[in-house]
Amino acid sequence: MVDWAKGTVQKRIKWTDRLFSLQIEANLKPFTAGQFTRLALQVDGERVARPYSFINSPDESHAEFYFNIVEEGPLSGRLASLNPGDSIEVAQPAHGFFTLPEVPDGKHLWMLATGTALGPYLSFLKTDEPWKRFEKLILVHAVRYADELSYAETISGFAEKHPEQFLFIPFVSREQHEGALEGRIPAAIEAGRLEGRAGIHINATDSQVMLCGNLGMIQDTTEVLNKRGLTKNKRREPGQITTEKYW
Repeated sequence: MVDWAKGTVQKRIKWTDRLFSLQIEANLKPFTAGQFTRLALQVDGERVARPYSFINSPDESHAEFYFNIVEEGPLSGRLASLNPGDSIEVAQPAHGFFTLPEVPDGKHLWMLATGTALGPYLSFLKTDEPWKRFEKLILVHAVRYADELSYAETISGFAEKHPEQFLFIPFVSREQHEGALEGRIPAAIEAGRLEGRAGIHINATDSQVMLCGNLGMIQDTTEVLNKRGLTKNKRREPGQITTEKYW
């Protein structure tokens, strides 16, 4: 049975006209970095809920969620209109297996995201586990426009603290942006452009690859990686590709 915790909005962050984050104070049960829960509001006397991943680490005092406004969606627009002090409900407990304990060991951890699917990666990059387990951590964030490259300060903090271990590679598909690769992630892997930027080769021996985002990116990237001998990671059959469809 779902337990709904009462929460209070502490802060609303507006990244663009369609991208927002909410920081929420609530008495929540422990969760594993990378997991998701559901946020809910009362709409016309009914609870309307949708799943969102935690941005914060399990040790942080507030919960944080990153989302985009969905056209004609019943909840996201209302979430974006909340202000500090407003009430919100958070489902308990958290769920999901897109977490580091589910990922086999390797030398290099590739974290590939589109849009708001950046969230789970930020959650577990704020913990000690990835820095202890992997020699190199490569975070890839693909967006349409440069102003959608959110959480730049947080990501820069990882790079400053772990300059030899962490690498961030942005993709911007609909305009040119200094420092960003163009096009789509799977095409960049197939052409060797992503690995050329990272200076690291993706292979079945050294690499663990996490894919989080839209279905097209996941399917196409998985196909490219399969051709290199990487396989889907399953509990009974450990592999190198761990996926999470984000919308």
